[in-house]
Amino acid sequence: MSRQPGGPLIAVGRITRAHGVRGEVKVLVLSEVEDRFSEGSRLALEDGRTLTVEGVRRTGVGALVRFAEVPDRTAAESLGGAYLFVGEGDLPDLPEGSWWPHQIEGCEIVTEDGRSLGRVAEVVRTPANDIWVARTGDDETLVPALRDVVLAVDLPARRITVRSVPGLTEPER
Repeated sequence: MSRQPGGPLIAVGRITRAHGVRGEVKVLVLSEVEDRFSEGSRLALEDGRTLTVEGVRRTGVGALVRFAEVPDRTAAESLGGAYLFVGEGDLPDLPEGSWWPHQIEGCEIVTEDGRSLGRVAEVVRTPANDIWVARTGDDETLVPALRDVVLAVDLPARRITVRSVPGLTEPER
């Protein structure tokens, strides 16, 4: 996530390299929104420039994208490694009990008895469930984002309460 004066921007893709000679780029798609890269979609670069999708071909976890503002391979090569963003307001609503990773990052995780496990430094996506990585000093706790573990998420207070689980949130005895 990147913060800009107009609010947070959410990374939805990363341009990995130029493809061909007509300005097409290979994009690693970081969004689960199916039409994020559909024709006419507008995406922002971190420097504030906006790109308009002119054409797209899906390739597994990526896509070959042609932007109206990228006329040739030279222009495409200059974008290698750049992230593509949308504004937070362009994110779809999630079902109750679900959160975007950028909403969870920075929240303090505490056990039900009030012991702090640190702040969420990273959200790791796995096929089974997300893992919230809480760090404090040199300590790191991996908290599975499961209904049996997560008791409450208070985004306005930036606080997550989790069940005390021996071996997970507290040392085994």
